[in-house]
Amino acid sequence: MAPAPAVTRPAHWADARVRVDKLVVGPFDNNVFIVRDLGSGEAVLIDAANEHELLIPLCAATGVRRVLTTHGHWDHIQAVTAARDAGIEVGVAAGDATMLPAYDFVIDDEDVLEVGRLRIRSIHTPGHTAGSTSFLLEGTPLLFTGDTLFPGGPGNTRFEGSSFETIIESIDRRLLTLPAETLVLPGHGLDTTVGTERPHLDEWVARGW
Repeated sequence: MAPAPAVTRPAHWADARVRVDKLVVGPFDNNVFIVRDLGSGEAVLIDAANEHELLIPLCAATGVRRVLTTHGHWDHIQAVTAARDAGIEVGVAAGDATMLPAYDFVIDDEDVLEVGRLRIRSIHTPGHTAGSTSFLLEGTPLLFTGDTLFPGGPGNTRFEGSSFETIIESIDRRLLTLPAETLVLPGHGLDTTVGTERPHLDEWVARGW
């Protein structure tokens, strides 16, 4: 039997197969998520963002073996070195690989990443950065969007290498096509759903951000 998760707070989301814990870390209140297969005890961390002194022991206690990086902006990768030093493999899309201090594997579009019996599908959603990637936990309504999609619109595209037109295309073609009940778990702030955000796409285009 898999050991119980080493967290005492209620799960952010759970069913009979999976438990998702959300932690908010660092000066920019980054959301990081531990996605755990309850059958095998294996888990992944979505973004090694910050506060490695908190994240690394928790990863060790909950069976985290890999980090899936949504994108390479510095506030999302501050614990990458500590994770790798702890023997946790770090993955990132090729478009953002040079933004990390180091990494172990490249995440391609439409990769299916196995976590015990769970399957996480990568969705390339460039715009915020060239390599921005969202992650869909198959068999659940859960979509981890990093800084691509938030309640109320797309992520910031005022950075070098960002593109508003590209992020809108990513959201329109890759994310808003998912079922309305899909739960969007972004890299900062609160959750939303595809159904909540889908009607507002034209408004975002009109305002230009």
